[in-house]
Amino acid sequence: MATKSIGEIMTEKLEKIIATASAQEAAKKMRDKNVSSLIVTDTNDKPIGIITERNLVRRVVANHANSSAVKVQDVMFSPPVSIDANSPVESAADVMIQNKVRHLLVVDNNDISRPLGIITTTDFASYLKDNLNMDDINAKILESLKEEGEP
Repeated sequence: MATKSIGEIMTEKLEKIIATASAQEAAKKMRDKNVSSLIVTDTNDKPIGIITERNLVRRVVANHANSSAVKVQDVMFSPPVSIDANSPVESAADVMIQNKVRHLLVVDNNDISRPLGIITTTDFASYLKDNLNMDDINAKILESLKEEGEP
């Protein structure tokens, strides 16, 4: 399986929201745009964080907070964890695991002010579905079991 770059599997559709918007506005925008996260920007349109559906559930809904009163900047993940678009897919998986995040901002030449897209665990699942040869994987599993003396 040839390794692809992050830029080849990322989602190019980037939806943004300003940090001072309400959590309710963020939730409505996610719903309307059919996305699971938004890039949070400052007044100069510079990315300063990411807000996800998970942030909204855990930090607003689960705490019975008033979503129209809570600001995005109070529940976002900041600074956004990013990865260069030319990085291999495996690198993104490592970065996600190390930082315990499910969304990475994909940037041009490691410059966070130049976002190109986003990569999520859903993007990984699609990539694996399209690129894994299950016959090869099953054969390797069976071979390793035989080597261990299993039936």
